[in-house]
Amino acid sequence: MEADNSQQQSTTHHDLNIASSEPVPSRPRRIRNKRRLYLILLCVLILWLTIVMIYQTHKPLPPGLSMEGPVHYVKDVEFLYDLTYKNPVLPVQETMIFDRVFQVIDEAEQFIVIDMFLFNSYYKEGTLYTPLSGLMTEKLLEQKKRHPTMPIIFITDEVNTMYGSAMPPELARLKAGGIEVVISDVNSLRDSIPSYSAVWRTFVQWFGQTGKGWLPNPMVDTAPSMSLRSYLKLINVKANHRKIIATERALIVPSANAHDASAYNSNSAFLVRGDIIGDALASEQAVITFSSGGKEIPFPQYKPNGLEVGDIEVQLLTEGKIYKHVIQSLSEAGAGDQVWMGMFYLADRQVIKAMIEASKRGAELRLILDSNQNAFGRDKIGVPNRPVAQELLNASDNRIQIRWYNGTNEQYHTKLLFIDKTNRIVVNNGSANFTERNLDDLNLETNLGINAPGDSKLALQLRQYFNRLWNNEGALYTLDYEAFKDKTVWIKEWMYRLQEWLGVTTF
Repeated sequence: MEADNSQQQSTTHHDLNIASSEPVPSRPRRIRNKRRLYLILLCVLILWLTIVMIYQTHKPLPPGLSMEGPVHYVKDVEFLYDLTYKNPVLPVQETMIFDRVFQVIDEAEQFIVIDMFLFNSYYKEGTLYTPLSGLMTEKLLEQKKRHPTMPIIFITDEVNTMYGSAMPPELARLKAGGIEVVISDVNSLRDSIPSYSAVWRTFVQWFGQTGKGWLPNPMVDTAPSMSLRSYLKLINVKANHRKIIATERALIVPSANAHDASAYNSNSAFLVRGDIIGDALASEQAVITFSSGGKEIPFPQYKPNGLEVGDIEVQLLTEGKIYKHVIQSLSEAGAGDQVWMGMFYLADRQVIKAMIEASKRGAELRLILDSNQNAFGRDKIGVPNRPVAQELLNASDNRIQIRWYNGTNEQYHTKLLFIDKTNRIVVNNGSANFTERNLDDLNLETNLGINAPGDSKLALQLRQYFNRLWNNEGALYTLDYEAFKDKTVWIKEWMYRLQEWLGVTTF
C-alpha cells in the first residue's frame, strides 16, 4: 500500500513537472495577440462594409422601375402651373394645379391611384397655409362614399410618418375610410450615401423604426417627435419622390406636393389622357409590389382604348430614363434652338456639361432658378443653385442667361425643361430635380416627356409662361443674376462638390 502511494505521488510530481515545463505567454505577447485579433476583426468589418456599399449602390433595381414607356399620340395636353409672386401689398397666388387635380378626382368612376411624396399638415409655427392635404383627404373620402367599391390607392413616402414615429392624421383618416394606403419601402432602392448606408444596413435597420418618439423633429417644429431609430433612417436620405394622380379619365404629373407647407410654392404640371394612363398604373404597381410586404392589394387595371390619334407625342419616364431623355434632348440642342429651364435644384454634373456644350453649339439657354434661400420657413445658404449658376456663366462666357425667381418664403419648385425648336418643342416635366439623387436611379421619380408641333396650343402656352416670367410682364417675377451674386460662392462650390461626391445631400 505504501508502495502504491509512493508511486502515485511520484507520478503526480512528474505531471506537475511536465505542466510547469510548458512556456507561459508573456504579457506583451498576449497584448500582441489581442491586437492581431482586433485587427483581423476590423479588416473583416471593413471588407464587409465595402461589399455592402458596392452591392447596395449597384444592385439590380426592383422590376418595373427605371421605366421608359411607349410613345403615345394625343390631340391635346393641358399645361398647368401655380405661381406665387410679390406685389406692392401682399403676395399674389395663382393656382391651377390642385384645382384641376380635385376636379379629376371628382370625375373618377372606376379607380383613383395617387402617389404623393409629401402629404401632411405640419408646418412652421406662426404661419398659415392652404390645407392641401386636408382638402385632398376630404375629396378622396367623398369619392369613397360615392363609389364604395371603387379602388382608391394612395402611395406615399415614409417621411410623412416621420420614418415610423407617427402616422399623420390625414393618412389615418384615409385608412379609416377604406382607402388603401401604401408606405413605400425605399430599402429596396439603391443607396445614395454609401458610407452611411452600409453602417445603417449592417447595424441599425434590423431594429425597425416604430415606437414613441422622444427627440425633437428636425424637419418641422409642429410635427411629432421622432425616435432615435427614425432619426437614423432619415439620415439614410432615400425617398419615393414621385407625384402622380391617375384615374380612368386622366393622368396628371406635377412637380407639386399635396402638402400644407408647400401650398404657396410655384410649380408646373401636365394633364394627359389616353393609354399612357396604363403606363402610369404599371409604374405604380411596381412600387406596390416591393412595398406591400407580401400583402395582396387589389390594383385597378386600365383598359386601353387604342385611340392613338393626334400629333403630340407623350411618354411616361421614371428614374434613370428621365436622365437619359434629359441628356439626349440637351445634346440635340444647337443653333436656332431656345432652351428654357425652370428648376428648383440644378446640380447634376452630366446635365451641367450638356448645357454648356449646347451653348457652345449655338443654342440659347435661359434659366429661371430658385435661389435656394428658404425651405419651409428655414433659411438655406444657396446650395446648389448659386455655385452652379456661377459655373455655368463662367464656362459659357456668359452666353447662358440666368434669372432668379423672386420668391418670398416659398420655393420656385418647378422642374421643367422646355426646348423650343420653332417647328417642334420638347418638354420634360415632373417630380425630378436635375440632380444625381433624382436622376440616377436613386429616388423614385416620374416625369412626362412631350414632343409637340411648334405651332400647337401647348407650345404657345409654354412660350407665354416663360416670357412672362423672364420679362416680368405684369409683376416682378424674376431678378437679375446680380441679385444673388455671392462673394463666397467659391466656398459654396466646394461644399456642393464635396456633398455631391459623398452623397451627403438633401438635393
